[in-house]
Amino acid sequence: MAKKSSIETNNRRAKLAKQYAAKRARLKAAAVDESLSLEEQFQARLKLAELPRNSALVRVRNRCEVTGRPRAYYRKLKMSRVALRELGGLGLIPGLVKSSW
Repeated sequence: MAKKSSIETNNRRAKLAKQYAAKRARLKAAAVDESLSLEEQFQARLKLAELPRNSALVRVRNRCEVTGRPRAYYRKLKMSRVALRELGGLGLIPGLVKSSW
């Protein structure tokens, strides 16, 4: 189980990223738009830099919803390999069959 503080920090980052997504996208589009003048592009970059760092989607880490583990994460199932093996062995994941030969 991951530290609760790490999980909560990540949840706060995800919430901030969702909150600022539209504004960040608009400013990024203005920053790379070549039809605008260089000063307008520069102003958009400055405003983008003023946004909170944790509002960037890049800073959100994929974590297992069961254990909070940040590595070996399966996006489709939203869980780590460890949780997948445990729940799969118990038969709690539909369609997953334990292989044996």
